[in-house]
Amino acid sequence: MSRNDLRVRALRQIADTTRLLGVDFLPVSSAPRSAPPTQPDPSDAPAPPAGRAVIVEPKNQPPAARTAAPSPPTPPAAAPGDRRALLAALRAEHDASCPHCTRATAHTQTVFGDGDPEARLMFIGEAPGAEEDRQGIPFVGASGKKLNEMIVAMGLSRDRVYIANILKARPPNNDTPTPEEAERCGPYLIRQIEIIRPAVIVTLGKPAASFILQTRDAMSNLRGRWFDFRGIPVMPTFHPAFLLRQYTPENRQKVWSDLKAVISKLEELGNTRT
Repeated sequence: MSRNDLRVRALRQIADTTRLLGVDFLPVSSAPRSAPPTQPDPSDAPAPPAGRAVIVEPKNQPPAARTAAPSPPTPPAAAPGDRRALLAALRAEHDASCPHCTRATAHTQTVFGDGDPEARLMFIGEAPGAEEDRQGIPFVGASGKKLNEMIVAMGLSRDRVYIANILKARPPNNDTPTPEEAERCGPYLIRQIEIIRPAVIVTLGKPAASFILQTRDAMSNLRGRWFDFRGIPVMPTFHPAFLLRQYTPENRQKVWSDLKAVISKLEELGNTRT
């Protein structure tokens, strides 16, 4: 076999191996064919990861002709997978600049969220009440106790889910959030959802369902049906406060039916995340 045949065979083997590593082309050096071979410099930059094409600059190229390598990007304050740190940074941003909460006057502190940042199930309510405002934690009053009972009935615990509201500051007189208030504070809730990436969302009450689903439908037309929010299944159900006010066997059965559907959906999705 001639020297040229050996060279062709070697290049074919390199090409086949490179394709197996995921590279569909071989970069070609711009060095002139007559340039004398040079020994590799051990001080050169380390070889790139396997599977990435490399353009080899000729050694005799003048420095002025070289293209400056781009500066590496500034690393983020928290790794993408560190949801707890990302939520803490979002809370600091919210408390400093939220258009609604920075002008709210009926609260003593903001109530951002509570629970597991890695939760597969997220509950969303409307706004903090007096007890939530006092403790700085969502759903800790009478409605919170009822929500805790609902969570336990599902075979879960509060520390395994995540709970948040549309508004992070208590409205005057515990009023229902207005559409304008939801529009100003709601984007921070959307970013909470993006960070947590739950498998399923349960909205509690009409304001939460209306904001997440962008609908004006009555609660009676929404609960018990599956909806979608950016690829995440959403189940609207009654707010625990409504359940306490209208504690009838019929309403309790409706809420339990909604929660059983959520349990089935979580089992159906298994360990997958959106």
